[in-house]
Amino acid sequence: METGGPPAVVVKKVPLTPKAIIHKMFGEKACYKVEEVHEPTHNGCPGLALPQKGPSLYRCCLQLPEFSVVSETFKRKKDAEQSAAEMALEKLGINPAADPAAQDPWDALVGRLSYLFSNEFLSSLHPLSCHFRAALQRVGHLSCLVPISVLAVYDAKLSSLCKTINPKVESDPLLIMPLVLKAAQRSGSVSTHEDQLSLRRKNPYPPEIMQTLVNQQSSLAGSIWISAILIPCSVEKTAISLMLKIALNDYYPDVIAQKLGLSDASTVLVSRTVGKASSEMRLYFCAPKSCLGDLSSGLLDSTESVYPKGSLNKRGSYLSGQLVYGDAILASIGYKWKSSDLVYEDVSLRTYYRLLLSKTPCGLYKLSRDAVLAAELPGAFTSRTNWRGSFPRDLLCTFCRQHRLSEPVFSIVSNPLESLTEFPGSQKKLKVTESGNQVINKGANDSSGSVPIGSRETFSCEVKIFSRCQDLIIECSPKQSFKKQNDAFQNASLRVLSWLNKYFKKLDMDLEELTSCGDILDIQFDSQLFIKEFSLAVSVYTHWQSIGVQAEDRVLDPACVNQLGDTVGSIDIKGPDSGVSPSNGSLVSVVYSICLVTGGEHGKELIESTEDFEFEIGSGSVISCLESVVTQMSVGQSARFYMKSPPQDLILASARDSSLILPVLTPGGCSLECTITLLQVTEPLEDRMEQALFSPPLSKQRVDYAVQHIKESCASSLVDFGCGSGSLLESLLECPTSLEKIVGVDLSQKSLARAAKILHSKLSTNSNATASSTVVKSVLLYDGSITIFDSRLYGFDIGTCLEVIEHMEEDQAHLFGDIVLSNFCPRILIVSTPNYEYNVILQGSTPQILEEDPDDNNHSQSCKFRNHDHKFEWTREQFGRWASDLAARHNYSVEFSGVGGAADKEPGFASQIALFRRVDECPKNVDVTLKYSVIWEWNSTSQF
Repeated sequence: METGGPPAVVVKKVPLTPKAIIHKMFGEKACYKVEEVHEPTHNGCPGLALPQKGPSLYRCCLQLPEFSVVSETFKRKKDAEQSAAEMALEKLGINPAADPAAQDPWDALVGRLSYLFSNEFLSSLHPLSCHFRAALQRVGHLSCLVPISVLAVYDAKLSSLCKTINPKVESDPLLIMPLVLKAAQRSGSVSTHEDQLSLRRKNPYPPEIMQTLVNQQSSLAGSIWISAILIPCSVEKTAISLMLKIALNDYYPDVIAQKLGLSDASTVLVSRTVGKASSEMRLYFCAPKSCLGDLSSGLLDSTESVYPKGSLNKRGSYLSGQLVYGDAILASIGYKWKSSDLVYEDVSLRTYYRLLLSKTPCGLYKLSRDAVLAAELPGAFTSRTNWRGSFPRDLLCTFCRQHRLSEPVFSIVSNPLESLTEFPGSQKKLKVTESGNQVINKGANDSSGSVPIGSRETFSCEVKIFSRCQDLIIECSPKQSFKKQNDAFQNASLRVLSWLNKYFKKLDMDLEELTSCGDILDIQFDSQLFIKEFSLAVSVYTHWQSIGVQAEDRVLDPACVNQLGDTVGSIDIKGPDSGVSPSNGSLVSVVYSICLVTGGEHGKELIESTEDFEFEIGSGSVISCLESVVTQMSVGQSARFYMKSPPQDLILASARDSSLILPVLTPGGCSLECTITLLQVTEPLEDRMEQALFSPPLSKQRVDYAVQHIKESCASSLVDFGCGSGSLLESLLECPTSLEKIVGVDLSQKSLARAAKILHSKLSTNSNATASSTVVKSVLLYDGSITIFDSRLYGFDIGTCLEVIEHMEEDQAHLFGDIVLSNFCPRILIVSTPNYEYNVILQGSTPQILEEDPDDNNHSQSCKFRNHDHKFEWTREQFGRWASDLAARHNYSVEFSGVGGAADKEPGFASQIALFRRVDECPKNVDVTLKYSVIWEWNSTSQF
């Protein structure tokens, strides 16, 4: 028998994976972080486990708005992600096999409420079931009553359903009340209590269950004391410590309610967790009486609530990201999954101030380094090896989560450039995509999106930050590009952090100034949305300035976070000079301790210390005075100096025991004593490479070249443009020359301080010996930019600029050339800069130094710059063209030479040098222009 058409196609519905369900429910708010875990191997020795040798395994942490879960280890990343998603669904009470979209949210809410009051749920190890069991032991009319706020907070499924019905409940916990009350009225198993915002089961639990619970509770004896913090509604009042005494067989929310002046916990509202997702730290506060009246009469609109004016607790709301009203208690106490034990930990003033500190970009970095008083958010991301603390990208993501913003969206832009034929390499193709990020290729010739390794490919990164409602708030589109994708990610993130940090340092910044700062960092923002998102921050951080509250009263002031660092009095440096001192780009290791010093009987109290603290000189990653002192030390030396008293908020955030610190905190009567020992200096990559190949080091050869030409020139005056720590100037004082006046100019005050120390020692310690070897009459150090003219340096006999111009942008290097030859007009000018073509030899000779990030797949293409701070490095042709054009424009002759290598042997000199000579006389008179500041001055006539 023939059928009347083609056979019917049966479409089998494929069930959603746990990860897909999580995405459907939370979207971008679900954050997966996969970490690699190496399985240890024993290499035949059972007692010896060697990490990093076995096969790689993966563990996933899934962060949701209300909680986080961590999976077990798996061989594949996607299995770890699915496992974490499955664990999250279990915690939400969702069965992946069911179709959650098929049920009406109101029906689902009623069903969930009925399940929570069932026999089955009471015997489970859900955190909320512990509240049910404790509530059964409440006495009198409170017996068996469970506060609605507790139901909403501790059951993620119930909370999720309420958010589906009314999304505003995410920011206002009171709005959950009418939803749960309405669902309870529709339920046949749950009843409400008159004038109470609590629910109970209509029918009693079976006797056998009750007896089991009685037996369990009778085994609990004794009480615990827990430290908590009371945060008053008014920011004019101090946040103070208080103690909670909780009997183990009592219901702990009732104890918290009593501290708030309430008879029981029925009207206590509970916030989401504050701080780490794994903690149970929450804010507890009372629902306003006016709203309670509306609730009991059924007048409260379930879509919006109106609170009494002035009842908003700004500090509590800022910490939790939810509306908090009236006085609030910050406490860490509750129940965990799969455990019936009450968990708790003390919350001190230190905890409170560190929470506020963690909501600022600089504060996040300080805490990641555990150096609240010493560390600062660096001004630049130089390299993964030199950066310490959480990376900029991680800091930005954490900042967004702290402020309840969506996760930042990163977009990599790939820019393939010309092929480097002078450095032949493999033409193997490399994909330029990175998991989890958008990648755009601009100008790629290969349709597959791959780029030859032999080409120069750079990356830039765009960052977008959205509100919870997916409105674009901040967009950063840097013009700067990098050889590594990771560097592009980190530098773009740091730009946004730096801009946000400027705002948090000056919360009253006007819109014009904020926009100007954004323009410098290639940042655009929606001013209305931005101000709306951070309006509470302004209220919390700045109010104390206008009311002059006492030391322990103040809320954290981010404007003061970056002001710590002014030294008071002299610096006492002890120990012999080892000759190994840090320079710009060096990675240093120090031991330091900071004590609070008072004039009273307490003397001093240790605030912060560390045994091994590393930071990069010149990156701005520590307070200015600490770095300034370190640059004046050599390895093995110790120093003691004093700093002005910082904001008491920082002291309380750093001090281990606030009870010891509070008695000695007197406004204006404290200072900080810092002792520091310099343990080690790791030189910048450029210096290490050059020392590995050249003897004497290339840096000394450059100085020797300059000294020899200075001697031959019979010059009486010299200016060193970009003098740094004064290595050339020091050498000039160690050998006889005709120089009578020596000047150094630099932008770095830290380098100038180091130079002043060295030169002062040379000129003053042994003045007789110095006088016999040189006719120097004056030495000056100026703070200023070498691209700006100062008439005091006009017409010197000789000028030097050794390895400086590559630290500028190329347009600034061109500007310097024009300024120095047309305005400063030295008779002779010596300029040196790296020869980029020589890098293949330098880097090939020191592979152990150049070990790179394994994520960098382009390590075999073009040579890297010698220093992370170099903005460019020129080939011989590029340098020759720059110098020749410059000489022709300004009537100078130029000859080329160098040090390291040879002119007639490829690839030339390691450092290429141009020597300019003025052809004619320069004008006798110039307008007086004083742009530089004198940092240090020595005069031979004033020394005797």
